Amino acid sequence: MNIHEYQAKALLAQYGVAVPRGKVAYTAEEAGQVAKDLGGKVWVVKAQIHAGGRGKGGGVTVVKSVADAVQAAKRMIGMTLVTHQTGPGGRLVRRVLVEEGCDIARELYLGALVDRVTSRVTIMASTEGGMDIEEVAAKHPEKIMREAIDPAVGMQAFQARKIAFGLGLKGKQVSAAVNLILGLYKAYVATDASLFEINPLVVTGDGAVMALDAKINFDDNALFRHDDIVALRDEDEEDPTELEASRHSLSYIKLDGNIGCMVNGAGLAMATMDIIKLYGGLPANFLDVGGSATRERVTTAFKLILSDPNVEGILVNIFGGIMRCDTIADGVVAAAREVSLTVPLVVRLAGTNVELGKKILSESGLPIIAADDLADGARKIVAAVKGSA
Repeated sequence: MNIHEYQAKALLAQYGVAVPRGKVAYTAEEAGQVAKDLGGKVWVVKAQIHAGGRGKGGGVTVVKSVADAVQAAKRMIGMTLVTHQTGPGGRLVRRVLVEEGCDIARELYLGALVDRVTSRVTIMASTEGGMDIEEVAAKHPEKIMREAIDPAVGMQAFQARKIAFGLGLKGKQVSAAVNLILGLYKAYVATDASLFEINPLVVTGDGAVMALDAKINFDDNALFRHDDIVALRDEDEEDPTELEASRHSLSYIKLDGNIGCMVNGAGLAMATMDIIKLYGGLPANFLDVGGSATRERVTTAFKLILSDPNVEGILVNIFGGIMRCDTIADGVVAAAREVSLTVPLVVRLAGTNVELGKKILSESGLPIIAADDLADGARKIVAAVKGSA
């Protein structure tokens, strides 16, 4: 789950992370009032969407009068902002963040995530703030510092100081950075986050260290412990189909292809998409129904796939371990009948109750194409889609 920048900064501030003063506004008039209340001579108006690269798309503007703040907000609110992360369709801007101006002396990068190699929360930092960290990793990997945190003792002050010195901070900047980094770690652990990213982390002209931007992702599996974080969810920023899938405990991500996929298990789902591409097709989605799906959940998954107008064929690939093949077959048949299936459907079943599952499919009277294995299923669905095009 993602949240907006203004929400991320408010959360970080609760843990002692320094952030600029600011407030969200839903209208141009509100934006002007916020600028007036903040005082000063310079403000920043920032479009609030769940995507990076806003500045390049016209979603961040520095203004030097309240009237200009009003005009900037009026231009942004209601616009469709297109960035490298939104895709060509862009995102509708419904609110803006108005912040006090900041005298930026240096831009740095600071982030926290779980390192899959060490299985530990790792703090990442770089002197190359303002750049995409992926670009820094590709071109200047030596400029990225990593500090793994022992979960038994948590982050220690000496580790924060090590990062601060590595960033080239001096004097009072070091103590300010140490407090910020320790606060960041506490917030990360306390909220069950999957990613914290401060880019840029800035050093101001008077030596203060603060988060000028903030991005936070939370682990969906831990949200049941955090009603306060769930309350921050902005469903307008989520794909409607993905949102509906989450309500049924389905893992669904929409893609750009035309072959719908329904699979049990994330690894098998990835392999299924890969092999579809290998045989010349393009997957339309990632969809993992999980290991304990019911007939109703399978039926819902099938409907979600078919709700995508780009889908011209469906490949169901199930390996029945905990999941039983007859449960999948029941769901597929029920859904196909309910929606009056008009696109080719290839089903590959293996594992628990596989013969019963195949029998249910064969006796359904539906034009279902059976596949012997994954490669066979991929070949058949790609051929069926191309044949019907």
